[in-house]
Amino acid sequence: MLLRNTYNELIKILAKPRSYIGFLALTVLIAVILLAMKADGQNFISFVTSSFEQTLSFNGLILNGNLIAFIILQMLIVHVPLLVALVTGDLVSGEAAMGTLRMMGTKPIKRSSFLLSKFLAGAIYTFFLTLWLAFLSLIVGQMMFGTGDLIVLNSDGLVIIPESDIMWRYGLAFCLAYLSLLSIATMSICFSVFSDNSIGPIVSTMAVIILFTIIGTLDVPTFDAIQPFLITTHMASWRSLFEIPVPNIDIIYSVIILVVHIIGFTLIALWRFNKKDINT
Repeated sequence: MLLRNTYNELIKILAKPRSYIGFLALTVLIAVILLAMKADGQNFISFVTSSFEQTLSFNGLILNGNLIAFIILQMLIVHVPLLVALVTGDLVSGEAAMGTLRMMGTKPIKRSSFLLSKFLAGAIYTFFLTLWLAFLSLIVGQMMFGTGDLIVLNSDGLVIIPESDIMWRYGLAFCLAYLSLLSIATMSICFSVFSDNSIGPIVSTMAVIILFTIIGTLDVPTFDAIQPFLITTHMASWRSLFEIPVPNIDIIYSVIILVVHIIGFTLIALWRFNKKDINT
């Protein structure tokens, strides 16, 4: 029953034009970045590495598909949540606004199963959106720019990762990116349960992300105790995979925090939906 309902929810998602906005937006944005890098990427790389050229000699293809994927992921990971919330924030509230949610009361299905099917459908949609991001940024990037060692600039300096040691890092990086986006999806669905219109959950989700981002970036002692528990703090945890050595403890902690958020939002949504009056 749960799988059948999830299939039905996926059909509903595919029937909505807004579901394709995320894929179209990613395609356009990444295409613009790829074309810009193809036209003027060498000047961009020279600007970044100019401070190191007096002490280091760079040989080989610095501007390659591995670096392009890193740049794209760095630029877009904070914007993709909007594309996720645009669809998942409408899964419950959209039906409430159209009045179709009342029909659920006439079907032999538990409320919990009904809502969990929406969570699963939202998770599947988020997965394919992340997969599309990975394909365009990494696979297409490598096709256009080739492969090679990855040079990453972080707070500790310049890190050079050999080409043979890169793909597993990207595999886990996109898994972490998916987990981050899944936490956003569950949050927007949770907000959707509390609303009877489509705009409210989407705006609320983005407002929370902006608020958490501000709290996470402000160097204020008052927020020091809060920052480690915010979703936005761990949305960039994928960057840790491109450090040498990889800080496994930090990554595991980020995974735990994101999973706790996913479970927490799911439980809150289930509690609210089971008490929600859908017959009026």
